[in-house]
Amino acid sequence: MSGRARILIVGGGIAGLGLRVALRQRGFRPDLIERETHWQPPGTGIAVQPNAMRVLVGLGLNTAMERAGTTIRRWQFRDQTGAVLCDIPLEPLWSRVGPFIGIERAKLHAILRSDGARWRLGTWIVAMDQDSRRVQVTFNDGSTGDYDLVVGADGLYSGTRRLALGPSEPIYGGQMVWRSLSPLPLPEPDSVQFWLGDGCFFGLCPVGSGTYGFANITGPRGYDQVEGRLERLRARFDGFGAAVQDFLTSLERDDQIHCGPIEWVEAEQWCRGRVALIGDAAHAGSPMMGQGGSMALEDALVLAECLQAAPEVEVALSTFVARRKPRVGWVRQQRLAVGETLRLPPAVRNASLRERGWSTFYDRFKLLTAPP
Repeated sequence: MSGRARILIVGGGIAGLGLRVALRQRGFRPDLIERETHWQPPGTGIAVQPNAMRVLVGLGLNTAMERAGTTIRRWQFRDQTGAVLCDIPLEPLWSRVGPFIGIERAKLHAILRSDGARWRLGTWIVAMDQDSRRVQVTFNDGSTGDYDLVVGADGLYSGTRRLALGPSEPIYGGQMVWRSLSPLPLPEPDSVQFWLGDGCFFGLCPVGSGTYGFANITGPRGYDQVEGRLERLRARFDGFGAAVQDFLTSLERDDQIHCGPIEWVEAEQWCRGRVALIGDAAHAGSPMMGQGGSMALEDALVLAECLQAAPEVEVALSTFVARRKPRVGWVRQQRLAVGETLRLPPAVRNASLRERGWSTFYDRFKLLTAPP
């Protein structure tokens, strides 16, 4: 496709910003809109796994990532007291792919915005109509635009998905999660750690300037009001070991903790005509593989490659879906398998991790060592 093609990216998260950089690198000049009136990514962290760092190397952003984040070399499962169930070195799996980086989400977003391109904030689509040649959109301020392609990168509750494919509600995954950042460094700062309890776990990930903590609890969907949230979280995990206690003690305010449900989307259709979905808008899933952001960046790269190579939008989108569906499907299956393992009775789960943790982990991720 010609670089003159008119492309609209809806959403300024990891998927949308990554696609904007990948398209600009290939001579396109996409428009990007974001519903928020200013950039405010959640004040939490993210593990950018090597398959995503491979994308960022191609985009020329890997050096900034490594400077802003922390290189992770081990993936640990522990019981709730801190006893190590398995300590998995990442180098044998990922050495030819790239580093594993823990980073604050705000810093990742800033790096993806660092090329100086323009965007429109406080803007979203309220109506959309398409024919064989174009997509006409109406924005919330009453203005309109004609595009050769509209890409919905607007997340779990995607308005683009609703307008293009009809209503679809995310599915509750049976877990609530509490996320927070602490300036406290981990005692073992090169590891991401999962402390496993009964019906819950507490994750700790170094992110450069401190530690990202994520507490998952299995149960019905609920709302945890902000007032008193910190004390309730401390009480729920008071039987866990020292590193978890130190992390929770380092938090000072209820509003440092972001709480929400784990949800996913089971959208079988990712494209309709000249409208495509990427990232969470297409395939949001359980975080049990830590691959949400990584899949979004892979989507961005593959779609940009397909658009550059194909003569027509429809051909590019067909190729994009054919390339991405098997890989995303694999990750979905592995997420479900991890979830089933963590729901086993603690004694059974812990024995399994001690005996087969390394081999199962490598089998689970090895497909992702190949390029997307």
